[in-house]
Amino acid sequence: MTTSEQNLASGQGWHVCDVVCTAGAGDSPFEEEHRTFCVAAVTSGTFRYRAQQGTAMLAPGALLLGNPGTCYECGHEHGAGDRCLSFHFEPAYMERIAANVPGVKKLTFETPRLPPLPALASLLAEAETARETADVDALEELGLRIAGAAMAAASGATPARRAPSRRDQKRVAEAVRRIELDADGAISLAGLAGETATSPFHFLRTFRQVAGMTPYQFLLKTRLHRAAVQLRLSDEPVSTIAFAAGFNDLSTFNRRFRRVMGEAPGDYRARPRGDELPDTSAVPAS
Repeated sequence: MTTSEQNLASGQGWHVCDVVCTAGAGDSPFEEEHRTFCVAAVTSGTFRYRAQQGTAMLAPGALLLGNPGTCYECGHEHGAGDRCLSFHFEPAYMERIAANVPGVKKLTFETPRLPPLPALASLLAEAETARETADVDALEELGLRIAGAAMAAASGATPARRAPSRRDQKRVAEAVRRIELDADGAISLAGLAGETATSPFHFLRTFRQVAGMTPYQFLLKTRLHRAAVQLRLSDEPVSTIAFAAGFNDLSTFNRRFRRVMGEAPGDYRARPRGDELPDTSAVPAS
């Protein structure tokens, strides 16, 4: 077996896998069938991809595009091995995404791949970071954003951004209050969207427009802020504060705290009060 697949995260109508292939020039191309819509980000290696939409060479930064029910073939005659972060969406789920991407008229992909595009570079870097740091909570949002961006780019659509309506602003405000109330618990994008009676993709796009960041980024900001306050107000162990703030892993908390606050939690606690604090207005997605 030249391909291994590890499921990283999943939800109703979607899942994401880390796919590693070790095939080389001496191996025969393998054929499979796309059972769902597939948008796979190539993170290393090169390979030839042949599908109903055509044939293309895939390299790091490119997106492989697949339609459900179609067969495809991958070959490695020019080099051994590759690795992809592969997002899969059921047709009904993808249809809801497409309905919220301005200018998209067809649900199916008509091209086999998107080349490495500067407009997608930052988004794909976020996704790869989430994979490497096992940030499964961020992968649902990233999958939606990548699927929407892929559909827009593949169709040539130019997104027309309208100003959020009062209803949209009210929905986001309610979601923000929900996150503030339950930041230490399990909060999912699908759950927040369901409470506002909108699709996850529409909710995500609207939240970013209104709040200036994604729901998950706002959740992280809230958790880190509360942890920082408790580090100054209490003598409890860092691990106790991290878990109480909603982090399930101490190393993850330490890494994110250092990235946002500019220093480790222990150093932050020990710093004399009154020193200038780093800017925490922007929280990375992972």
